Amino acid sequence: MEFYHALNRGVEGRKLFLDDRDRFRFVHDLWEFNDSAPAPEFSRYRDLRNPDTLPARERIVDIHGWCLMSNHYHLLLSECREGGLSYFLRKLNVGYANYFNERYERQGSLFQGRTKKILIASDAHFLHILHYIHLNPLDFLRATRDWRAGRIVGRGRAIEHLQKYRWSSYLDYCSRKNFPSVVTTELFVDVFKNYEKVIRSYLQDMEFDDVRPLLLE
Repeated sequence: MEFYHALNRGVEGRKLFLDDRDRFRFVHDLWEFNDSAPAPEFSRYRDLRNPDTLPARERIVDIHGWCLMSNHYHLLLSECREGGLSYFLRKLNVGYANYFNERYERQGSLFQGRTKKILIASDAHFLHILHYIHLNPLDFLRATRDWRAGRIVGRGRAIEHLQKYRWSSYLDYCSRKNFPSVVTTELFVDVFKNYEKVIRSYLQDMEFDDVRPLLLE
């Protein structure tokens, strides 16, 4: 199984998510477009908190982690079928751009180009990447915005912020049902066991030097 870290940004630094309606629409699209069937005409929002109420589908990727920021998104993906990665990202980007342009009465490209993808090709990268994706919301706090350099003032405050930020897969990994229908947690839960405990330890000792050249920004 191959894992890919995928990232795309708004064109010219534009914000992709202006409010929670936009964020929820993108999360819903993560579920809606992860299907071998052609991208559907959007009809209604579904309850992503309860997988048992959702219709069956043939996934084209497994989404192992995700995070939405103001002007970009991060995904950690593996393919369920050959070509699934490109197919899913194309459906996701086109579908969300169509929604965004219609809502805000704009035209033209929303994303800066093709989604960047990098293969997770080493054990060190594999063990860092999910944490890295989940820690991105620390950019929003003044005391923690230098977290990539290992400088965090108040790690308890950092954890509290992550627990309040619902636009990532972090809460689902910490056994707090957020959007469990979107994310496939089994593999990394098996690796890390108690994820909340692991992330607390990681904040104490994090070191990106070995994998920094591989991180997408």
